[in-house]
Amino acid sequence: MRLYARSPVLRGRQLFADVGLLVWLVVWALVARTVHAAVLALAEPGRAVEDLGSSVADSMGSAAEAARGVPLVGDDLSAPFDALGRAGGSVGGAGQAAQDAVGTLATLLAVVLVVLPVGWLLLRWLPWRLGWLREARAAERLLAGTADLELLAARALATAPLPELAGLPAGTGAAWRAGDPDAVRALAGLELRRLGLALPAAELSPAR
Repeated sequence: MRLYARSPVLRGRQLFADVGLLVWLVVWALVARTVHAAVLALAEPGRAVEDLGSSVADSMGSAAEAARGVPLVGDDLSAPFDALGRAGGSVGGAGQAAQDAVGTLATLLAVVLVVLPVGWLLLRWLPWRLGWLREARAAERLLAGTADLELLAARALATAPLPELAGLPAGTGAAWRAGDPDAVRALAGLELRRLGLALPAAELSPAR
């Protein structure tokens, strides 16, 4: 299947559009990566809080164990340390939750920064490229074997811009209705040039 037109001008536009889409994707992927890293830096306070909470919990746990070793009053002495250890664990959990929230935000921002701009360009690039591929493939089917230039000529009469039709030799429309091969080829050539395809050699034109 042909991916690019034969015409240098249209092929250049297609290549430029394809490369431009790839560059656009890479640029926004790099932007998203940078933003993701920058937002993740906001998780550092949460990490510090988690470390502090874990340290307090460990210290208070050790102190509680030591206090429980005191005869008679060990349980009473260990109770405040146990409470402080639980508080330290809660603080550590809050720090971890803050890190999770920042990580989720960083991921969402990165995804949005890729999906929105790339999707916006894809909505313009994809219909144009797929539309050309579909029409070019249909035109090449018409040209396969005995070239059916009559259909291409009729298509050109129906859709070609008026300035291009006006640029044809005078009487081309009447000659086409009469089945003149030169008129058929001239009109079919308009449609093929629009698609960036080449008009087949004269010997492939339909017999009168």
